Amino acid sequence: MPRLVIAAPSSGSGKTTVATGLMAAFAARGLAVSPHKVGPDYIDPGYHSLATGRVGRNLDAYLCGPELVGPLFAHGARGCDLAIVEGVMGMYDGAAGEGELASTAQVAKLLRAPVVLVVDASSQSRSVAALVHGFVSWDPEVRVGGVILNKVASDRHEELLRDALESAGTPVLGVVRRAPRVDTPSRHLGLVPVAERRAEAVDSVAAMAAQVAQGCDLEALLALARGAGDLFCAQWDAAEALRAVPAPALDAPTLDAPAIDAPVRRPVVAVAGGSAFTFSYAEHAELLTAAGADVVPFDPLREEHLPEGTAGLVVGGGFPEVYAAELSANEPLRKAVAALVDQRAPVAAECAGLLYLCRELDGQPMCGVLDATARMSGRLTLGYRDAVAVSDSALAVTGTRMRGHEFHRTVVEPGAGTTPAWGLRTPQRRLEGFVERGVHASYLHTHWASEPGVVRRFVERCRTS
Repeated sequence: MPRLVIAAPSSGSGKTTVATGLMAAFAARGLAVSPHKVGPDYIDPGYHSLATGRVGRNLDAYLCGPELVGPLFAHGARGCDLAIVEGVMGMYDGAAGEGELASTAQVAKLLRAPVVLVVDASSQSRSVAALVHGFVSWDPEVRVGGVILNKVASDRHEELLRDALESAGTPVLGVVRRAPRVDTPSRHLGLVPVAERRAEAVDSVAAMAAQVAQGCDLEALLALARGAGDLFCAQWDAAEALRAVPAPALDAPTLDAPAIDAPVRRPVVAVAGGSAFTFSYAEHAELLTAAGADVVPFDPLREEHLPEGTAGLVVGGGFPEVYAAELSANEPLRKAVAALVDQRAPVAAECAGLLYLCRELDGQPMCGVLDATARMSGRLTLGYRDAVAVSDSALAVTGTRMRGHEFHRTVVEPGAGTTPAWGLRTPQRRLEGFVERGVHASYLHTHWASEPGVVRRFVERCRTS
């Protein structure tokens, strides 16, 4: 699989613009492009998907473990002509205090993929050579195949930069000029998701593609991608992952889970989507389907009823704080969710889902399932978490260990119920989340491919509740 990793010395260098532009430019040439993003970010993959027409997928060595990076990549890239992986933060930045874990550099090494370094050249000329030399030589196992210079001011500026990098021996594979028209709007948690501005996002991606195609040597980049080393790993498969889970880890003693392929009733699992709930990993729906569920998306902003026959509910992350008034105004759906919980149906809620289940959010009535209130805060909570289930729930048995990620500017009070969901061990020990009736609600974003047993348990509870 020809592949490239798009990295940068730091955040804000233009990785998303260049990576998305390259994806769209190669797709416009008729190539089937597989889009990937290093780290837990949900928003960039939406732009990648718009650029390629394929599902954007995450590669996170902290959430899933380094051993799953290659298989998940191969699963996403199956049948494609080219894979482009957008990095995270600076190339060597990863999980705090964990060395290279979850860094772009680690993922590049796991994929045996050449790296293209995107450098914000707006405030430098000859110094760019020293910067690039440092990144090229820091880790000999990382193969930096060339540089794309971003935010170049003029022809003279470009000439100075090229001269400096020629003396350093690093190929310049592209030069992107300053262009505000390719910028995408941001707010408190980063870029505004595609689902909230689809028409404008289409224009932004088209502008990125034109800018990159004009300024980059696409043939040289494709040749570099084709020079990637062989990748020896099996493709991840949802059904195979579920079969590999030992039965004792799946269910409470009173439940006897059927085989994955057994001809049993397929429960309907409603999955919240639309503009307010845009955060989800593609593998989650694949795992739910493979575990025997019929996955039915719905939009809590527009639909007044849960999908017909709903036996379980998944409400992932997103921006309910932006749409609090509209979510609150949809009283029929709020009551339907509360009624489903009263029936003890399994409900898995992460971050935005947690807020939606509270009594209120910023003073606006929500579903009232949890005896808690939520509000916006000026403080950003961000980082990886090492968690252990401290209560049996529809997702996990006590003692189940998972790694997750928190990313929010809201506060829920209290932060944990009388029966908490998780005990967090990092960065400080605390209890977090709620387990009530069939509800498992928490701020923690998790990647179910790392622990597929939670999906089998959830679907079996949907089938038997």
